[in-house]
Formats: sequence, C-alpha cells, structure tokens
Amino acid sequence: MPDALRHPAALLVLAAACWGTGTAISKQAVADVPPVTLLTIQLAASLVFLAIVARLRGANLRAGAADGPIVRLGLLNPGLSYALGLLGLTQISASLSVLIWALEPIGIMALAVVLLSERPTVRLVALSTLAVAGLVVVLYDPAAGGEAAGIAISAAGVACCALYTIAARAWVRGSESTVRVVFGQEAFALVFAVGLDALVWSAGGAVAPVTVTVGLATSAIVSGLLYYGLAYWLYLNALRSLPASVAATSFYLIPIFGLAAAAVYGERLALVQWTGAAVVLVALAGIALSSAPSSGMLGDPLVKPRVSPTRPAQDLSD
Repeated sequence: MPDALRHPAALLVLAAACWGTGTAISKQAVADVPPVTLLTIQLAASLVFLAIVARLRGANLRAGAADGPIVRLGLLNPGLSYALGLLGLTQISASLSVLIWALEPIGIMALAVVLLSERPTVRLVALSTLAVAGLVVVLYDPAAGGEAAGIAISAAGVACCALYTIAARAWVRGSESTVRVVFGQEAFALVFAVGLDALVWSAGGAVAPVTVTVGLATSAIVSGLLYYGLAYWLYLNALRSLPASVAATSFYLIPIFGLAAAAVYGERLALVQWTGAAVVLVALAGIALSSAPSSGMLGDPLVKPRVSPTRPAQDLSD
C-alpha cells in the first residue's frame, strides 16, 4: 500500500467509504433478507476474507493474552449495537435512525473527555458541530417519526458503538496484530448473531430470504467484506495513533459516501441536501487542515491529551 494511504487520516477516509458503500448495498439486500440473517451472512463473509488475508500474509489469528479484552468487544460492536439498531428500526423511520446514528461522534467525544482524559479544543468542537448541522440538512426528513421507545433503543445502540471506540482506543495499542483483533471481534459478533437468529426462529420469525439469487448473495457478501472486514481493519489501525475524539469525526463522512453509493441505485439528492453535504466536507477539511504540519498526525492541535503520546499507526501488513 502506498505510504500516503497508510496515514491515519487516509485510513479513516477509506474506512468511512467502506461503511458508507456497505450501507448502501445492505439497504438493497435487506429488502429480501431478514436483517439479523443478513448480519450473520455479512459477518461470516468478513471472517472468511480476514482468514484469507491472514493466511496470505502469514499472520497468526490465534488471540494472545493481550488480545482478550479487545476481541470480546465484538459482543458490544457489531454484536449488541447492531441488534439494538435493528430493533429500534422497527419502531422509527429509516431517516430518523440514520440521523440518530450520525450523532455518534459527539457521544464519542464526550466519553473521551471523561474516560480517556482527552481535551478537545474549541476549534474541534465547533467544526464537529458544523458537521452535525450539515448532516441534519442532508438527512432530515420532516415526515420522519417514530415512537419514543424506538428512539431510546436506537440511542442505546449508538452508545454501545461509542463505548466500543473508547475501549478499542484504550486496548488496541496493546495488541500486535490488527487483523487478528478484527477477526476475533467479528467471531464473537457472529456467535451473537447466530444466537439472535435462533431466537427469532424459535419465536416464529423469518430467518431466510424468500428467494436466493446470485445478485442477492453477491450483495450480502460484498457488503460484509466492506462493512465489517475492511472498514474495521482500517479504523482500528488509524485508532492506534489518533485521539478517539478526532478519529470519530470521520463518521460524518459515512452518510455522504452512502448517499453517493446510493446514486448508483437511482437515488438522487435535492439541492439543499447537496448544500448540507458540502458543509460537512468543509468542516472535515477544517479539521484536517488544523493538524500540525511538523507532526504529520491529524488532530495534534485539536486534542490535548493528559497522557503520554501514543505510538504511530501500525503497518497494514499485519
């Protein structure tokens, strides 16, 4: 991989692109596959992909003692967090759900202050607020609605994801192999998903698509590779050297990439939505340009940690 793409900022942008594109593909697949079953297929495809990558690179996927805490985070995210997200989606509109999840970086920033002693500057908070405002313009639907319980459940899912980033930030530096960490997390998440499938089946719910086609299978597998395999691998590598509150700002790009990918399926944005997308990009450009040129690391002047500097991002060869 070129050196420019190994930079933490580049890794975050690529991760956001994978999550956004994977979301657009998943949106098409979930019309024909029960959500929890789709999650199971996606995680299984991701695990096969990661196993192949590890095999080709000679990496050992057996978790070491230092990997124990972080691999179990897979139960939290994508395990519990996505289960709550799917449950919440049954009681609120899709547009409201996306808007709730778009606020995740703000939650991460708040938790990073309390649990990681990070101190975001006024500039970072202001630019993040501007990005949120842009996303509201892009995603807000006046007709969107939902029950209070659905909003609360979705918010709980967002909280699980935010806690995942904080815990991963604290523990990922103690692991020698990012691909091993992602594999372990998703193995735990797959066990969780299979358990949910069994629970849905026992309750009389549908766990299989009505008709399986090549296109449907391809969508499920490709979205799994992008959303779980590549995205988490890229994100955790970047998180090795970036403050959690700064790394989280890349999440504002996910809906933008998702909307761009959705255009392939015929979805189009109104002018006001394009304006909101431009506001998001301007805010993120401001965050990127605020980095110290001498450090070569995004976020140095935007967050003032009270702890010692962390080591640089690990090479993606692991």
